[in-house]
Amino acid sequence: MRAVYTGGEGEITEKKSRFIATVRPVESEEEAVAFIAEMRKKYWDARHNCSAFVIGRSQELSRCSDDGEPSQTAGRPMLDVLLKEELHNTAVVVTRYFGGTLLGTGGLVRAYQKAVRQGLANSVIIDKKPGRTLTIQTDYNGLGKIQYILAQQNIFTIDTEYAEAVELHVMVPLGAGDRLTEDITEATGGAARYIWGQEVEFAVIDKEIKIFEKKC
Repeated sequence: MRAVYTGGEGEITEKKSRFIATVRPVESEEEAVAFIAEMRKKYWDARHNCSAFVIGRSQELSRCSDDGEPSQTAGRPMLDVLLKEELHNTAVVVTRYFGGTLLGTGGLVRAYQKAVRQGLANSVIIDKKPGRTLTIQTDYNGLGKIQYILAQQNIFTIDTEYAEAVELHVMVPLGAGDRLTEDITEATGGAARYIWGQEVEFAVIDKEIKIFEKKC
């Protein structure tokens, strides 16, 4: 599930009109509505504050507003960008300061979409995946073998604890657990032990694992 982790801003100018896009992650319609109201208050002197948002695992809730621009020239084109990028739980407001020259319907559509893309380019977008935490207990003789298997199967290590034995805390994508434990069991002669944790969602951000509570 693609989503905005950290929102950003982007600005373009078309025929002296300024288009300022502000992107923000949201978890509900109430959050999206509050964000839109915040932007309208911040840019109270602008001609338009057009908006779009999409919420839900299946993008089941979406709304958009032209905020006074000609129908279908702002909000819907902005929403189309979010949908095309397959984003979830994301809202965007594009603020327009009118520059005195009319852009026409086609020009408005292109300008609002370009502004949204610029805002997204300055945001941090992640790909959330379902997974499950796993603690692998092993002796030091099995450590190297397990680390090799983890690397081969692209399993991310969250943390490693060294004591009399070793505990590796890893994130296993759903569907990859059986193969992983079978290979480790074979490589260690059955010496490794496994403790499965809860099912979560995770993403890789700057080469580090970020864990999110799984949403129903």
